[in-house]
Amino acid sequence: MRRLSSLFFGAVAVAGLAACDAVTLNELKPGVSTGYEVRDKLGKPGIEWRNDDGSVTWEYTRQPEGTECFMATVGPDNILRSLENVLTPQNFARVQPGWTKDQVRRLLGKPRSVQTFALKKEEVWDWRLPPEFSADVFFNIHFGENGQVTTTSRSVQPRG
Repeated sequence: MRRLSSLFFGAVAVAGLAACDAVTLNELKPGVSTGYEVRDKLGKPGIEWRNDDGSVTWEYTRQPEGTECFMATVGPDNILRSLENVLTPQNFARVQPGWTKDQVRRLLGKPRSVQTFALKKEEVWDWRLPPEFSADVFFNIHFGENGQVTTTSRSVQPRG
């Protein structure tokens, strides 16, 4: 009984955080909100990239348990240009053999996990996707010894 109630309250807390996140994200408006407001509402980014045009892109991942990674781009005028979830089928399709780890991280954000397979001489990064029925779903990127993408895959793990 104790375990059941812990599980219930844990699920309620996660749902509450997701709802809170949605409200916070809806309050941020590209073209209107400032970089200060982005940091105030979302906190310190996981990583920051400087862009050639003087703008900056901040990563806000919801991995390892979430299914989103938001990239906020703020212009040199400190105005939010865009705020988007980058874990989309369109972005997954952009990843090509030969891409570097930096290119992948810049596109998709921090992975949920990184696993190394010594015998295969391979490293695999994965991102959690929205669940399907009673299974967890992951998008995987496989890197060879040279640190470049060799292939991508999708895996499904039934919940048990």
